[in-house]
Amino acid sequence: MHTDPDPHDVGADGAAPEVVDLVAAAVLAVPGVHDLHAGAVGEVATYLPGRRVNGVRMREPGCSVHVVLDWGMPVLDTSDAVRQAVRPYVAGPVDVTVEDIHLPDSASSATTRSDLP
Repeated sequence: MHTDPDPHDVGADGAAPEVVDLVAAAVLAVPGVHDLHAGAVGEVATYLPGRRVNGVRMREPGCSVHVVLDWGMPVLDTSDAVRQAVRPYVAGPVDVTVEDIHLPDSASSATTRSDLP
């Protein structure tokens, strides 16, 4: 199970985490969220120097979050929980898109961040 992100944590390189990293961690901590999803062709991401955070697109104002939910989770309630989890880190609208549902007997029913470069 995921834990709530701590905005005071320091990364391995000694730098404070980026807002997008806090958003991603907050989303993954929501019960029923299986993973973040980068979109059909990997278009949903935030690009940082040397890396990208798939499934979260930061905008000014707000952000878009694309997720894979666990089977049986209520879509509207889980989407609302994602919005509430992200609200402390993002001013403006938080758009949540459910890209896929993870079936209990499938190893991976979606293209997730680990499948993309």
